[in-house]
Amino acid sequence: MQGIDECLLEAMRLPGARGAALVDWTSGLALGAVGESPGGDQEAAAAEAAELARLAAEQRAFAAGSGAAGPSGGPDDSEAGAAGAGTDPPVEDLILSNRDSYHVLRFVPTSFDSSVFLHLWLARAEGNLALARIRLGEMAGRLELG
Repeated sequence: MQGIDECLLEAMRLPGARGAALVDWTSGLALGAVGESPGGDQEAAAAEAAELARLAAEQRAFAAGSGAAGPSGGPDDSEAGAAGAGTDPPVEDLILSNRDSYHVLRFVPTSFDSSVFLHLWLARAEGNLALARIRLGEMAGRLELG
Protein backbone atom coordinates (compact mmCIF):
# COMPACT_ATOMS: atom_id res chain seq x y z
CA MET A 1 0.00 0.00 0.00
CA GLN A 2 1.16 3.51 -0.69
CA GLY A 3 -0.02 6.97 0.24
CA ILE A 4 -1.11 9.82 -1.99
CA ASP A 5 2.29 11.53 -2.21
CA GLU A 6 4.13 8.33 -3.11
CA CYS A 7 1.52 7.46 -5.71
CA LEU A 8 1.70 10.88 -7.38
CA LEU A 9 5.50 10.85 -7.40
CA GLU A 10 5.43 7.41 -9.03
CA ALA A 11 3.04 8.75 -11.67
CA MET A 12 5.47 11.57 -12.43
CA ARG A 13 8.16 8.99 -13.29
CA LEU A 14 6.12 7.82 -16.28
CA PRO A 15 7.53 8.90 -19.67
CA GLY A 16 6.09 12.26 -20.70
CA ALA A 17 4.37 12.98 -17.37
CA ARG A 18 3.73 16.70 -16.96
CA GLY A 19 1.49 16.63 -13.91
CA ALA A 20 -0.57 14.34 -11.73
CA ALA A 21 -3.34 14.79 -9.18
CA LEU A 22 -5.66 12.76 -7.01
CA VAL A 23 -9.11 14.31 -7.26
CA ASP A 24 -12.44 13.75 -5.52
CA TRP A 25 -14.98 13.85 -8.35
CA THR A 26 -17.94 14.70 -6.13
CA SER A 27 -16.39 17.88 -4.73
CA GLY A 28 -13.91 18.72 -7.49
CA LEU A 29 -11.10 19.15 -4.97
CA ALA A 30 -7.56 17.89 -5.48
CA LEU A 31 -6.44 15.73 -2.56
CA GLY A 32 -2.87 16.04 -3.82
CA ALA A 33 -1.06 17.32 -6.90
CA VAL A 34 2.48 17.35 -8.31
CA GLY A 35 4.13 18.82 -11.39
CA GLU A 36 2.47 21.23 -13.79
CA SER A 37 -1.26 21.62 -14.14
CA PRO A 38 -3.20 22.12 -17.36
CA GLY A 39 -3.93 25.82 -17.72
CA GLY A 40 -1.55 26.64 -14.87
CA ASP A 41 -4.18 26.45 -12.11
CA GLN A 42 -4.35 23.20 -10.10
CA GLU A 43 -7.70 23.98 -8.46
CA ALA A 44 -9.38 24.80 -11.79
CA ALA A 45 -7.84 21.76 -13.49
CA ALA A 46 -9.09 19.49 -10.68
CA ALA A 47 -12.60 20.95 -10.85
CA GLU A 48 -12.76 20.60 -14.64
CA ALA A 49 -11.42 17.03 -14.59
CA ALA A 50 -13.93 16.19 -11.85
CA GLU A 51 -16.75 17.46 -14.03
CA LEU A 52 -15.69 15.08 -16.83
CA ALA A 53 -15.33 12.18 -14.40
CA ARG A 54 -18.72 12.87 -12.85
CA LEU A 55 -20.41 13.03 -16.26
CA ALA A 56 -18.98 9.66 -17.29
CA ALA A 57 -19.54 7.96 -13.94
CA GLU A 58 -23.17 8.99 -13.68
CA GLN A 59 -24.20 7.81 -17.16
CA ARG A 60 -25.67 4.31 -17.31
CA ALA A 61 -24.38 3.80 -20.85
CA PHE A 62 -20.77 3.96 -19.65
CA ALA A 63 -21.11 1.86 -16.48
CA ALA A 64 -19.90 -1.74 -16.26
CA GLY A 65 -22.59 -4.19 -17.24
CA SER A 66 -24.51 -1.53 -19.16
CA GLY A 67 -25.86 -4.12 -21.61
CA ALA A 68 -29.08 -6.08 -21.21
CA ALA A 69 -27.67 -8.08 -18.32
CA GLY A 70 -25.52 -7.02 -15.40
CA PRO A 71 -22.31 -8.81 -14.34
CA SER A 72 -24.34 -11.45 -12.49
CA GLY A 73 -26.30 -12.30 -15.63
CA GLY A 74 -29.47 -10.84 -14.12
CA PRO A 75 -31.12 -7.51 -14.74
CA ASP A 76 -28.84 -4.53 -15.25
CA ASP A 77 -27.56 -3.46 -11.83
CA SER A 78 -25.41 -0.54 -12.97
CA GLU A 79 -27.67 1.90 -11.10
CA ALA A 80 -26.66 0.32 -7.80
CA GLY A 81 -22.98 0.63 -8.73
CA ALA A 82 -23.39 4.26 -9.77
CA ALA A 83 -25.03 5.02 -6.44
CA GLY A 84 -21.86 3.93 -4.64
CA ALA A 85 -23.22 0.69 -3.20
CA GLY A 86 -20.06 -1.24 -4.06
CA THR A 87 -16.38 -0.50 -3.72
CA ASP A 88 -15.66 -0.49 -7.45
CA PRO A 89 -16.08 2.73 -9.41
CA PRO A 90 -18.65 2.60 -12.23
CA VAL A 91 -15.99 3.50 -14.87
CA GLU A 92 -12.40 2.24 -15.05
CA ASP A 93 -10.74 5.17 -16.80
CA LEU A 94 -11.23 8.05 -19.24
CA ILE A 95 -8.77 9.23 -21.86
CA LEU A 96 -8.92 12.67 -23.39
CA SER A 97 -6.46 13.58 -26.10
CA ASN A 98 -5.65 16.85 -27.81
CA ARG A 99 -2.91 17.94 -30.21
CA ASP A 100 -0.08 17.94 -27.71
CA SER A 101 -1.14 15.88 -24.70
CA TYR A 102 -3.18 13.10 -23.16
CA HIS A 103 -5.24 13.28 -19.99
CA VAL A 104 -5.85 9.94 -18.30
CA LEU A 105 -8.40 9.81 -15.50
CA ARG A 106 -8.17 6.52 -13.59
CA PHE A 107 -10.93 5.82 -11.07
CA VAL A 108 -9.69 4.41 -7.75
CA PRO A 109 -11.58 1.64 -5.92
CA THR A 110 -12.07 2.58 -2.26
CA SER A 111 -13.71 1.12 0.81
CA PHE A 112 -16.16 4.03 0.86
CA ASP A 113 -17.96 5.65 -2.11
CA SER A 114 -15.31 5.32 -4.87
CA SER A 115 -15.44 8.99 -5.81
CA VAL A 116 -11.69 9.43 -6.29
CA PHE A 117 -9.60 9.33 -9.45
CA LEU A 118 -6.00 9.83 -10.52
CA HIS A 119 -5.50 12.47 -13.21
CA LEU A 120 -2.31 12.12 -15.23
CA TRP A 121 -1.33 14.74 -17.78
CA LEU A 122 1.09 13.40 -20.42
CA ALA A 123 2.99 15.16 -23.18
CA ARG A 124 1.88 13.42 -26.34
CA ALA A 125 5.33 13.36 -27.99
CA GLU A 126 7.06 11.65 -25.04
CA GLY A 127 4.18 9.84 -23.37
CA ASN A 128 3.19 6.21 -23.75
CA LEU A 129 -0.56 5.97 -23.33
CA ALA A 130 -0.69 2.18 -23.00
CA LEU A 131 2.03 2.14 -20.35
CA ALA A 132 0.34 4.99 -18.49
CA ARG A 133 -2.98 3.11 -18.35
CA ILE A 134 -1.31 -0.04 -17.06
CA ARG A 135 0.76 1.75 -14.42
CA LEU A 136 -2.13 3.96 -13.25
CA GLY A 137 -4.22 0.82 -12.78
CA GLU A 138 -1.48 -0.70 -10.64
CA MET A 139 -1.10 2.52 -8.64
CA ALA A 140 -4.85 2.78 -8.09
CA GLY A 141 -4.85 -0.74 -6.67
CA ARG A 142 -2.06 0.05 -4.21
CA LEU A 143 -3.29 3.48 -3.14
CA GLU A 144 -4.24 3.66 0.52
CA LEU A 145 -6.73 6.35 1.40
CA GLY A 146 -7.08 6.95 5.08
